[in-house]
Amino acid sequence: MRLAEITLYRAELPLAVPYRLSYRTFESFEPVLVRVRDDDGREGWGEQHISPGSSTETRAGGWNFLQALAPRLVGRHVHEAEAEIDPVRQRSPVAATALATALEMLGRPAVLTPETGFRWPLLTAFNAETAETIAEEVERRLDQGYRTFKVKVGKDAAADLRRVELIQAAAGGRATLRIDANRAYSRADALAFVAGLEPASVELFEQPCASDDWAANAAVAAASPVPLMLDEPICEEADIDRAAGIAGVGLCKLKLKRFGSLARLEAALARVAGHGMRAVLGDGLGAELNCWMEACVARRTLDNTGEFNGYLKLRPEARLLAEPLGFADGQLVVPAGYWPEVDLDRLNAHCLQEARFARTAVSAAGSRAAE
Repeated sequence: MRLAEITLYRAELPLAVPYRLSYRTFESFEPVLVRVRDDDGREGWGEQHISPGSSTETRAGGWNFLQALAPRLVGRHVHEAEAEIDPVRQRSPVAATALATALEMLGRPAVLTPETGFRWPLLTAFNAETAETIAEEVERRLDQGYRTFKVKVGKDAAADLRRVELIQAAAGGRATLRIDANRAYSRADALAFVAGLEPASVELFEQPCASDDWAANAAVAAASPVPLMLDEPICEEADIDRAAGIAGVGLCKLKLKRFGSLARLEAALARVAGHGMRAVLGDGLGAELNCWMEACVARRTLDNTGEFNGYLKLRPEARLLAEPLGFADGQLVVPAGYWPEVDLDRLNAHCLQEARFARTAVSAAGSRAAE
């Protein structure tokens, strides 16, 4: 399979409701999408979202990285293209993953082509703040089939504890909580939070302190009544090895966009298991293609609730697949024989920028004229 064409897209996909993290509130997702075609007309897609504030990678930098790399790959064999991406992927890891997974999808690997359909349980973001609205949201989420709630903390340890207690009381053991600080706590505030945390129904406490402050996270892990999960620092297998050596760290959060390819992600999941830890998989900022890919990997590897739920945050008109990724009773649904196809009209309606590289033409709408 030789690459005949690579097309890059920057899209803006509005959300149904704002998605609030400790470091940013998202009104929309702005993923980069990559479409590759070979000489026989087969195509593959990749999609990844660079989250400002999550790392040093920027959207502009990712776009420039792909525009520089894509023309060098046109005309190359797929395996040659994959080999050329690998040495440079750390320059823009999320953007590189979009390109690499498009190449993987082109070859229809076994991980993306299960013999049967499947369902996978998803968690849901939990947004309510007051006792009255918390009680209402708990019942609504349970009615939707969710049994795991993602509770964001990180601004005020005392207020966060009160809110967690209200959620625990309203849920009454009917749901599990994953508590996520998104790196927002200081060491002192995180220690105060875990000192007051009632562990009932709490599965884990995710990333309390800054990504590079391993000492602070280790101190919190040692004091926490529930297992700690590291997220943003886990980008390579060496990070998994380091996390495994910290008492109280029981889980690693993995995301496709940090590991560069489906194959690397599966290897990283095996690494976590080899250390006797558990892995949680999923990017809550991913759209349909990324969520589908992560779910396919989870199906072969994991047995816990997935966090690849970003596609459910999108407005219906921002769902880019001709056959939208399914959802029922708190679960992602993939029918037998499912293969995603992008609705190009919808993509074009939400496209901010496009660049196409082919053997006979190079064009970049909004950046340079066709050659």
